[in-house]
Amino acid sequence: MSKPIRIAITPGEPAGIGPDLTIKIAQQKHACELIAVADPELLTQRANTLSLNLSLEIFNPSTEPTTNQPGHIKVLPVSLNKSCHCGELEPANAHYVLETLKQATHHCQDGTFQALVTGPVHKGNINKAGITFSGHTEFLAKLTNTPQVVMMLMTPGLKVALATTHLPLRQVSDAITKELLEDVICILNKDLINKFGLSKPNILVCGLNPHAGEDGYLGHEDKEIIAPTLEKLRQSGIQLNGPLPADTLFIPKYLDHADAVLAMYHDQGLPVLKHLGFGQAVNVTLGLPIIRTSVDHGTALELAGSSKASTGSLEMAIKTAIEMAQPGKVS
Repeated sequence: MSKPIRIAITPGEPAGIGPDLTIKIAQQKHACELIAVADPELLTQRANTLSLNLSLEIFNPSTEPTTNQPGHIKVLPVSLNKSCHCGELEPANAHYVLETLKQATHHCQDGTFQALVTGPVHKGNINKAGITFSGHTEFLAKLTNTPQVVMMLMTPGLKVALATTHLPLRQVSDAITKELLEDVICILNKDLINKFGLSKPNILVCGLNPHAGEDGYLGHEDKEIIAPTLEKLRQSGIQLNGPLPADTLFIPKYLDHADAVLAMYHDQGLPVLKHLGFGQAVNVTLGLPIIRTSVDHGTALELAGSSKASTGSLEMAIKTAIEMAQPGKVS
């Protein structure tokens, strides 16, 4: 039998539900070795708050990987900068959050871990600490010196990738260029083949404007930027359908024959996906030299320490990471 793969989990914001979810996940048996990159004392304290048994073992990379047993998890220790209380943000711990990501990413790059699963971070708290931070996607791209990455969320039956991510709406139009679209579509197509086992992906592409620009009467971007780029890429063999009006793209007529959708901006495609599968959706960063999946929700500070947080999205993120790290088609 092959050795189980090793997957790092970064719980994210320590005052939120990330530590809770990590502890609750550790109560289950998994087909991999999970390593929490976190403060062991934080996990122990939160387990006590949740009245859950938790046995911690300091991670030793020289040992053979083994599957986790219920109530047990290995830890790569990273110390909090300041003591943490459920639901109470502390800007000093922003550096701790980023350090867990740095260490987990480094060990994915050196082969110690085969994938990274990230818990929710609080962007506002990190920025309040004086650190410019727009999201995991952009941070991991910079950390791995990757010039272009693609954010994609997926739930059973639907994958939605984004041409632009965390941008104010007024900046989106200027960001949609032929060069950007070509890079994003090539990354999306390549990773659907290499990481998801799809031999010839069929990708639906949303228009930017209402009615995909109505032949130029409702904006020039669809006719002058998006359509020519799609035609150029079709000539190279990529299967693309669009630009299509976003208000009618997400119907069986199109989705039944598609492998993924490319939306032009964050709130164009993700409301549809989250309506379909919130709590069972996974965020995947394409184009990185490592495999990274994440939960589809935020820190839920008000639920921290209450036992009410659902592990559904984290379970799906782990399942997806395992499938992406191993041969075979991802469902």
